[in-house]
Amino acid sequence: MEQLVTTPDTPASPPGRRSVRRTSTVWALCTAGVVALAACGGNASSGRNDGGKNGQAGDASGFKIKLSVEDGATDAGINDTGVKVTGGKLTAVRLVQVDSGATVKGSIAADGSSWQPSRPLERGTKYKVVANAKDAKGRAATENATFTTVSSANSFIGSYTPDNGKTVGVGMPVSFNFDKVITNKKDVQSHIKVTSSSGQQVVGHWFGAQRLDFRPQDYWKAGSKITMKIDLDGVKGGEGITGVQSKTVSFTIGRSQVSTVDMNTQTMTVKRDGRTLKSLPISGGSPDNPTYNGQMVISEKLEQTRMDGSTVGFGTKENSYNIPDVPHAMRLSSSGTFLHGNYWGSPSIFGKAGTSHGCIGLRDVKGGGGDTPGKWFFNESLAGDVVIVKNSHEQTVKPDNGLNGWNLSWSQWQQGSAA
Repeated sequence: MEQLVTTPDTPASPPGRRSVRRTSTVWALCTAGVVALAACGGNASSGRNDGGKNGQAGDASGFKIKLSVEDGATDAGINDTGVKVTGGKLTAVRLVQVDSGATVKGSIAADGSSWQPSRPLERGTKYKVVANAKDAKGRAATENATFTTVSSANSFIGSYTPDNGKTVGVGMPVSFNFDKVITNKKDVQSHIKVTSSSGQQVVGHWFGAQRLDFRPQDYWKAGSKITMKIDLDGVKGGEGITGVQSKTVSFTIGRSQVSTVDMNTQTMTVKRDGRTLKSLPISGGSPDNPTYNGQMVISEKLEQTRMDGSTVGFGTKENSYNIPDVPHAMRLSSSGTFLHGNYWGSPSIFGKAGTSHGCIGLRDVKGGGGDTPGKWFFNESLAGDVVIVKNSHEQTVKPDNGLNGWNLSWSQWQQGSAA
């Protein structure tokens, strides 16, 4: 999951959004003239050349440097730092962390009119920015400011899946996990817009106070492009916490692959775009540890991983297991349900008997090499593909156990929306 980051233009704050001395406000102040410029940068030489030796290149020429932050600000945003110039061109901009001296990389626009950092700033960090420019007559101007970004304690961020640019299966929801408890759910949800090129309606659903997922009524349409516009910068998430994120993310839905596991027959039928690709023998959960029923989404793929029963509640000697090199593992739930290769079981169990602690096993070999069902299914699968389990003597997997919100009806899903 990626941390939410951004540098796009920030829209004016709607009613109810807390102003954090942000870009739009400061730009407006700066355009008021020399007095406002002093407030923005705190440097009386702004608009002058070389200390003013050749006079002021100010109001008459319109030569001004404008910073997006106020000198001395203690709650500056992390996304909107920038420099603009009118009546001239920027020649150099330097932004450094005051404590460490580390320079923040950035770039001047081709026309010299603006500068932006290449990445968002760190929260709760003190910075100094110095900007230099010249006008057409060679007169120089300098502007600077020292400021501190909003603290971690007073802001919230969210990690999300899927990542930008990914191609995923038709079952992949958009899922946010926030680092703070969100009490102002309506405003937060309304500032995250998820749309599909297919025209499907997309609705958000809250699982508690820190997780927000988005999905359409039915699986995404194969081949569609999903766009997620995140505009949380300056949005109040609760008492004393403000969002610091703004970004547009997009990902693509690949082909439609839905696999159905029948625990009665211990088989899995793999369908792609409605056509059966293969029927594979599996070994599911044992009678004592049955596999969850329901619609589950592959949330991650691991070529090889360790599986330790003590981490998921199997700590007794009779139930314990610790396999250091499970091949071709695909996670189906956050509680530890995987569909994975199995090299330690007898070939006779596949298609005949459930022997696992709740996972779904496919015949495989140690190391994951060779031509095996485990390797074939791993290679043919995407994160976001759907695996449906039926006829198990277990309850349906909970919708927030992994990315498994498809187990809620559409009406139930809509009831969890705050917008």
